[in-house]
Amino acid sequence: MAICLSYCAGAFAETLNVAVASNFVAAMQRIEQAFEDNSEHELQLIRGSSGKHYAQISNGAPFDIFLSADQHRPRRLVEEGLAGESHLITYAQGQLALWSRESDLLLDREYLLNTDNYDVIAIANPRLAPYGQAATEVFSNLGLKSLVSEGLVMGENIAQAFQFVFSGNADLGLVAYSQAMSPNLLGKGSVWLVPSELYQPIKQDMVILSDSTAAGEFAAFMKSDTVSDILLSTGYLLPEGAP
Repeated sequence: MAICLSYCAGAFAETLNVAVASNFVAAMQRIEQAFEDNSEHELQLIRGSSGKHYAQISNGAPFDIFLSADQHRPRRLVEEGLAGESHLITYAQGQLALWSRESDLLLDREYLLNTDNYDVIAIANPRLAPYGQAATEVFSNLGLKSLVSEGLVMGENIAQAFQFVFSGNADLGLVAYSQAMSPNLLGKGSVWLVPSELYQPIKQDMVILSDSTAAGEFAAFMKSDTVSDILLSTGYLLPEGAP
């Protein structure tokens, strides 16, 4: 009987292909572990920019779940008939941060406004990544758009933008706060949490692309206290209405 039960459980186990926005990979790895610890199902994470994931899904990529860094692209998938409205969930709200790999810098609004403090600043491509769009809004609201244009470098996604700063190819970066809070960076570098009034809220939506039981279980798990704790500890805000 034990052998039969083991076989039956394995027969119903699924592997979900999960497209994850670059900014959310570290948090998602913790969520993946917690989910798999409490489920027979497994997750296969595919990381990349929200724009690239959207294009892949539109062209038939076999993803079961898409965790975007914005709301726009998941909603477009619903409008295009590639997912149902009831499968759309706001799972987190991101925060933007100014980060340098140099320690003990007093990063703040004044530091950013004084362009003599830096030569090169990195952001994600605003056409592909919501954090890049938020960065351009910060520049516009502070009157910096023309001043930083010559020293601006863009990554395809927020992970690449962060890597520019981490490697020393950029002096500063407007990156995801979650990246600056990575356990690997504790005690390293300097960070300023950019005031939220300088950019539109970065509400991040998830859309379920398959009707599998495993996908439904994962969607329910994303609303759990376990996931809320992970979000708060990795630099995110909870979506509006979350307990």
